[in-house]
This record gives sequence, structure tokens and C-alpha cells, in this order.
Amino acid sequence: MTGMEPWAISVVSGVAAPLIQSLLTGGSKIINKAGKILHEKEIKREIDAAARQYEKNYQERHGILKVLGMRERVTVESVYTAVQFLNDDTIQSFESIEKLEKFYRKANSRRFQSKDVPKQAGIKVANEKQYLMVLGSPGAGKSTFLRKMGLEALKGKRGGFQHNCIPVFIELKRFTYSNVDIEKFITEEFSICGFPSADKFTAKALEAGKLLILLDGLDEIPTKNLTEAINQIQNFVDKYDGNRFIASCRTAAHRNCFRRFSDVIMADFDDEQMQQFIANWFQSEVDKQAKTGDKCWELLQKRENSAAKELAHTPLLLTFLCLVYNRSQNFPEHRSVLYKKALRILLEEWAAEKRILRDEIYQGLHTELEEILLSEIAYVGFESDRLFFSQRDIVQQIKTFLASNLNAPQHLDGEAVLNAIAVQQGILVERAEDIFSFSHLTLQEYLTAQYIDDHRLVEKLVTTHLTDKRWKEVFLLVAGLMRGGADDLLLLMEKQAQNCINSAKLRDLLNWAEQITSGSPGDYKPVEKRAVAVVIANTIANAFNVVITEIIAIAIATNNTNVNANAIAIANFNTNTFAVAIAYIYANANTDSEVKDYTDAYIGVYAEACANTNINAYANAIEEVIDYTGELEELQVFNKVNFTLLITQLEVLKTQIPDEKEPEQIKIAFAQSLQQTLLTAFNLDPDMIDLTEKELETLDNYLYTNSLIIQCKQSAVRVSPQTWEAIESRMLLAQNIS
Repeated sequence: MTGMEPWAISVVSGVAAPLIQSLLTGGSKIINKAGKILHEKEIKREIDAAARQYEKNYQERHGILKVLGMRERVTVESVYTAVQFLNDDTIQSFESIEKLEKFYRKANSRRFQSKDVPKQAGIKVANEKQYLMVLGSPGAGKSTFLRKMGLEALKGKRGGFQHNCIPVFIELKRFTYSNVDIEKFITEEFSICGFPSADKFTAKALEAGKLLILLDGLDEIPTKNLTEAINQIQNFVDKYDGNRFIASCRTAAHRNCFRRFSDVIMADFDDEQMQQFIANWFQSEVDKQAKTGDKCWELLQKRENSAAKELAHTPLLLTFLCLVYNRSQNFPEHRSVLYKKALRILLEEWAAEKRILRDEIYQGLHTELEEILLSEIAYVGFESDRLFFSQRDIVQQIKTFLASNLNAPQHLDGEAVLNAIAVQQGILVERAEDIFSFSHLTLQEYLTAQYIDDHRLVEKLVTTHLTDKRWKEVFLLVAGLMRGGADDLLLLMEKQAQNCINSAKLRDLLNWAEQITSGSPGDYKPVEKRAVAVVIANTIANAFNVVITEIIAIAIATNNTNVNANAIAIANFNTNTFAVAIAYIYANANTDSEVKDYTDAYIGVYAEACANTNINAYANAIEEVIDYTGELEELQVFNKVNFTLLITQLEVLKTQIPDEKEPEQIKIAFAQSLQQTLLTAFNLDPDMIDLTEKELETLDNYLYTNSLIIQCKQSAVRVSPQTWEAIESRMLLAQNIS
């Protein structure tokens, strides 16, 4: 089933027949391709045959997709995901780059396109607007949308396009000369399919307003012909203004030159559209049975793939991600590999597949050189905490780069280079008048990491930005780019992290974690045990003092007899005045072991018990504390905790819960008693965990950097086993690193 059943043919026939009849009535002779004059009965037969051929041609030429090295072609109908448009006036006007930066930071999102701007369904807008200009970045899905509108028109009343028109799809890149004769092109399309008197039929169809003319890729007309081409297209639209027109153009190339057209911008895919696209992509019976689409989407949702998901907001790079997943049923373990390929797609593959005539600048500015230039722009911006750049600054950077490189073409104009990068590749995007950013934050981070690796700036990266969470993705990408091994990076990070432990209390805390877990029989690595101890200590210290806003507790991976993997994850335990983050996950990437998730485990229920004033809630919370204390005992992480005695003491406390009518001081005293019971049980000195705000911030940085070291090790292509074993043995220990 192609979606173009016999009823679709009647749409073309239904439009063509009356037009031919009017030509006959006007005295015209109807002649077929062989030059024979046709009688009325022959005319109907020829029209029906031509209509069938026209539908077939459209389906074969414009209803099929094969991009980015796909092994098999797919139909537009099978993978198309309904698009949404932003109005042109949703592009905000900013007085300065500083205000644009502030607006973006306030949104607290990795995406540059706001989620809150109003959107409209693409098909709805196409039905409402007689003249529509669809704008978007390279790979945003503009051409696919135009192709789809043609397919919908061919379906007639059963399609989504509500106007009775014959669609004509015109790739404007075909007009390599200044003469853009659209009427001649349409005539040839009808003549090829066997429409009788194709020239007269075309003129009549245009005159009657019975065509949907799809002008794809205004930006793909060679620059030297563009002004004249625009004039000729505008004259054609004015002459045949009864027809419907949908044109597409890359946003950066748009000149707002078509008076009649309403401009709309392709909205980034939202989560629902991404999920639908992936489901459409993996639609074979094998994939449906294996639920490949669901698995791909679930993997993309994971926190470690958040930057990869950012790429998925455009159909081109989402297609790339689907192809990557289809080959291995996973995304690359080393994210730098993924982003490098995505960048190359934008730099050269996409343009090559679309057969765009490259501007003169690309004859001298080859891909490698351009990538080095872009990495310099990315790094300078990221280092100065800027995501947006003025056109003047970028042009000056380009000029300086070209002038300082003996092997770079010296004849190139900086403004022309910027324009070509923005128009043809969409890697730099104009966000407001003369203000640019990278199309994806992920690409700026990758190029920044590439610059750091190319210029041997790893030590500066560590000493300057280790605790700055804005640089986290850059660290992970640098680790992946160091093909000679990431050992030096990890050792530098470890040394810098150890410098955080600069107070006696923090050293005492780490020493306690070592003493209370050392030699315990649990089947976990020493650092995993210390991680559990540190989080337990901080919970006991802070649950009573502040309101818990978010707790994701301990997750223990059960041992799998087939896979040697243990896992403990302690992540994002957050309070109003205290934030600690450590993610320590030691599970083989291919493990099938089940993870027992204590989402409301010991940490959470203890906080609930301390914070509650309702007698029934108190009782329930302490009952859970008792249950999870038993669970904690089974882990065998601690060697100096008498869990039997602790559970007995908690049982006694449960009988002493104050009545909810009791004064507040009584309830507070009870919570303090509960806290003291736990402090005593875990051999914790209250002074040791009575940390100042500065010490809490320092501990947060220390745990964050240890987490980052682990993630960098996982992102690296190569790490020496001896180096990692040494780092791991010292992790969460209070000692100096030489």
C-alpha cells in the first residue's frame, strides 16, 4: 500500500478533465504526444492514463526518501511526522547580546528554541495560507513537508489538503541559469506523463488556479542567479495569483522578498514528535515484534544521552540517530564519535546528497580547515561564557584565522564565509538581527573540546573549570577525543579534586567513611562502600535541619551470575541549603542484571520521619526506617554498626511517638532523639557533620568532581588499567596526591 490508491488518480483526472473540456469548447484542438488530434472519447482515455502516470511519477520522485547512506529507500508516508510552525513574529528582538544571553539562561534549557512559543500544525497553516514560505535550518524537514503536501493533495477528500489542486513539485536548484521559466517546467512535467496538449493544458490550469506549486529550496539557487531568479518567481506568482504556492528556504538565506507570502518557521521536534518519528522509522514487522522503536526512545531518554537527544530535535539528525541505533541497537559508548559524525553530516554529507552547487569559498576552505575555524569560534565563546556572538565579532575571528594560517585561502571574505556556513550548513544560526549562535549547544561543546585537545589545553581546563558544571559535557568529550589515552586528564582531575578537601571536618568525614566500611564483607568495591557511607552521614546530618526537596536514594544492582557487575548509584540528593551529587555506577554496559531500586529508601524515610508532625505518618515513616535498616544490613557495607541493636532502639522509639496534640517542642525533641540514635549507631560525631555553608559547598564540589572523573573514564576511548586502579583505590579518601 503506497497511500495512493485508485481514488487518488481521480483527483488529477477530476481537475484535468474540465480544463481539457473548456479548451475544446473554446475551439482548441487537443493533440497527443504523437501529434494526433484526439476525439472526445480518446481524450478521456488519454487523461486517465496521463493522470495515473503523473501520480506514479510523483510517488517515485518525491514520495521516496534515501538519505545519509541508508541501505533501503523509505516512503515519505511511512516516516513522516506531522510538523509544527512558529509564526515569523515569534523571533524575538533583543537590544543586545547580553539580553539574549539572559533570556536563554533564564529558560534553563539546552535548547535555543523556546518550548513556550505558540505553534500551529503545519497542515492547518498550509490549508489556510494561499502563499506560504516555510523557513528552517538545513535538515529541519522543509522539503519533506512540501513533498508530503503534494501527496496529501493527490489523495483528494481523503487527504489532509483541502483544496482541489494538482501538485507540482519544483526543485529550484535545477535552475542553474538566471532564466527561471516555471511555466515551461510545469508543461514538461505534464508532457512527460502524456497529458494531451500539455502546453495549452498548463496555461489553462494556471489561469484557472488549479495547481499547488511547491517551490523547494530557494536557497539552493546559485548565488549569482538568485536576484534574477527571485524577480522571475515573483512575476510568475503575480501573474498566476489564483493558484496555491508553498515555498521553502533556509532561514539564514531568507530575504523577505516575496510580498504575498506568509512566513512561518519550522519548529523543533518536541518529545512527542521525536517518539512518533522513531516509531515510524522502526515499523517493520521484525522491529515491531522486538519493540525496537520503544527501546531506541527509552535509551535516548536516559540522562547520559541528554546531549545526543538535543540533536534529535531536527529530522535530519534524528534520522542519523535512528540509523546509528539500527546498526548496533545502541548509541556509541564514546559520545565524541557520535558528535563528530553529526558535525560532518552538517559540514559536507548533507550538501553533497542534495547536490547543492558549492559556493566559491568551499574550493579553498576545505572541511578540515573549516572545522578548525569553527572550533576556535566555539572555544573563544565558551571560555568567555558566551553562547551568542555578534556578526562583527565572528567575521573578525574568521579574518584573523585566515590571515594567521599560511595554508588558508587569503582571498576569502569573512562575511561571505559566515554567510555560507549559516546558509548551506546551518551550524551557525542567526538568532536575532546580526546575533549568531551554534545551532546546537552540543556542537559548540564538541568543537570546544576539539580545540582543547588540538591545542593541549587539558591542564588549563582542569585547573580552571573542574567544578563548573557548565563544562561537564566538554570534559566528557575531551576524554573521548584523547585517542592516546585519557590517563593524564584523569590524574589531573583527581589531584584537583583532592585539593577540595581543605578542612579538618571534611577530612574527618572521609576518614570515618573509610573506617566504618573497611573490611566489611559486602561484595562491593571499597570506594562504593565509602560512597554509601558519605551519603548516609550527610542525610543524618541534614534531614532534621532542612526540608527535603528531592531525594533519589541508593540503587543497588543485584549480582548476576553471568555478568560480573555490581552497581551503587547515589545521585542528586538535594535540599534547600545543601546539595550533594555523586553518581557511582559500576555496571558493565552490557549487563542484564536487575536493579533493585530503593527510591524511598533509608535516606528518604528518615527525612520524612524527622520532618513529620502527624502521629500516623510518624509511625509509618519509622516503620519504613526499620525495614530499610534491615535492607541496609543485608548490603554488608558497614563493619562497625550493630544493626540488631539499632532496629531494637527504633522499635522502642516507635512506641514513644508524641501525640499530634503535644507541643511543638516535644515533637522536635523526639526528632532529635531519632537523629541521635542514628548518629550513635553509625559512630558519627555530631561535630564532624556540623558543616558550615562553605564546607557544604566544598563537599558538593568534591563529590561532583569524583563523579565526573568516573564519567570521563567511561567516556574515554582508552585508559590504562593500572592508572584507573590507582585512582579508584584513592577515591573518597582524605590524602594528598603527589
